[in-house]
Amino acid sequence: MTLIETVERAAARLDAAGVRFGHGTDNAFDEAAWLVLWRLGLPLHALDEAAARELSADDAAAVDALVAQRIATRRPAAYLTGEAWLHGLPFFVDERVIVPRSPIAEVIVEGLAEPWLAAPPQRILDLCTGNGSLAVFAALAWPQARVDATDVSADALAVAARNVERHGLASRVRLRRGDGLAAAEGRYELVLCNPPYVTRAAMQALPDEYRAEPALALAGGDDGMDFVRALLPALPAHLAPGGVLLLEVGHERAHFEAAFPRLQPLWIETSAGADAVLLLTAEDLA
Repeated sequence: MTLIETVERAAARLDAAGVRFGHGTDNAFDEAAWLVLWRLGLPLHALDEAAARELSADDAAAVDALVAQRIATRRPAAYLTGEAWLHGLPFFVDERVIVPRSPIAEVIVEGLAEPWLAAPPQRILDLCTGNGSLAVFAALAWPQARVDATDVSADALAVAARNVERHGLASRVRLRRGDGLAAAEGRYELVLCNPPYVTRAAMQALPDEYRAEPALALAGGDDGMDFVRALLPALPAHLAPGGVLLLEVGHERAHFEAAFPRLQPLWIETSAGADAVLLLTAEDLA
C-alpha cells in the first residue's frame, strides 16, 4: 500500500470513529497525514513527494497502531507526537499544556496590532503563557523586546522552558510563576493574554479531545470571564502610557460585552473570525 493510500485509509477510519479535530487540523485527511508522516519519520511537507512510496508491512502496522491509539484514547494528535505547529513554528507539547492554537499568534505574525502600538514594544508580558508559544512569537516579532511569560502552573512553565530554549530565546524570554498579575514586574508596552475563558456549560459539553487538555487552562467560570474580571481593573498599574492589551476570548464575545458594558474594545479580524481577539489601550482601561 502506498503512503497516500495509507493516509486515505487512516482518514476514513478517523471519520468513521467520529473523532474530533481542532488541535492543529480541522479535518480527518490532514490529521491522518500528520499521523502517518510523523510515524514514518517524514516532515509534514513531504506528503506530495512521498505519496507513491510503498510502505513495508512493519511501517503499515506502526501506522495502524498509531491511528488506533488516536481513536481509542481520543488524545489530540499533538499529544501523541509530542509536537504541534503554529504559523510555521514547531512547539513541544504534552498533557501539561493546551495545544497551541491562539489567534493572537496570527495577530502578531501578520502585524495586525501595529497601528495601535506607539512604537515597537520594549517590554512585553505574556499572561497565561502555557506552552510559551505566544511569548516565542512576540520575541521573534520584536527582536529588541524583553518578554516576561507568566503562568500559575509550574508544569506549564516547564513545557514553556523547552520551547523558549528550542527557539533560542532564553536570553530574552523570562519565565515567571504567578497567578494573574502576581508575577508581573513594572510596566509593559504590550500585554498578551489567552486566559481560561470556557464557560461552565461549555466545559461540560467539551469533546473528549478537549477534555484531554488541562482544565485549569480552559475553565473560566459561569460566563467564562472569571480571570478577565480580575485582570482588567488591575492591569492599568502594569501598562505603560500608550500600552496595549491583546486579549483572546474565543467564542465568548457576548459574555465579555455583558461583563464589561462600558468598554469599547477593538475586535480584530483573524482567521478565527471577528469575535475571538480584542484590543484595549491603557487609555481605554484607565
